[in-house]
Amino acid sequence: MIELLQVSKSFAGRGETVHALQATDLSIPKGKVYGLLGFSGAGKSTLLRLINRLEEPTTGIVRIAGQDLTGLSQADLRQARQQVGMIFQQFNLLSSRTALENVAFSLEIAGLPAAQRQSRARDALSSVGLSDKEQAYPAQLSGGQKQRVAIARALATAPKILLCDEATSALDPHTALSILRLLKQLNQERGMTMVMVTHDIKVANYLCEHAVILEKGKVVDRIDMSQPSPQSLLGKFFFETAKGWTDQTVLPQEDA
Repeated sequence: MIELLQVSKSFAGRGETVHALQATDLSIPKGKVYGLLGFSGAGKSTLLRLINRLEEPTTGIVRIAGQDLTGLSQADLRQARQQVGMIFQQFNLLSSRTALENVAFSLEIAGLPAAQRQSRARDALSSVGLSDKEQAYPAQLSGGQKQRVAIARALATAPKILLCDEATSALDPHTALSILRLLKQLNQERGMTMVMVTHDIKVANYLCEHAVILEKGKVVDRIDMSQPSPQSLLGKFFFETAKGWTDQTVLPQEDA
């Protein structure tokens, strides 16, 4: 469903070039849930945004369901992006629109007629358990409800892929788990392929079937979450974190 071939991303800085992501290969089968793990600045969000060309790759090829996105015109790219939904850490809801109007906005961008937008938006809100919040504004919603509206907005276009950029890190543990359970349910019921950026190993343990660990823009580990056997010091640190830190826990930078 998702294939990255030698994809890299560099940014021109003041007097130097920042290599946010080194040449990376990644293949994610249909219906799987993949985690992108790493510390802040590791390149996780850059990699995620390259999947739907919110960031332009410096080198390499990005394919979605066999279609090469890197050579598409802007018009064709907008069409291809309808296969890909995205949710963010900060919800990104429009404060002047109701929950229903926020969800319908994604369909408006996609060019659907008004009657279809209303119907599809209602169905999407129902799927995340918020039928009773159609007319509520973001200021009237809790953090978990806002994220559910954001998920409904992403689902409204019936995407094949859902990209999640730190989707639970702004939420308390109880609310975060409720969102993770919803995402797992959506994956199981709809067969959606999901990619989740996180720095929280508990999130990856609960939701992801596989994970890659990034450090300084490079993939340093590829993990089968059912039988984790990290090889890198950073990978071992993450899985040590899952058990709880001790005075003997080794910090990755100590291996320099």
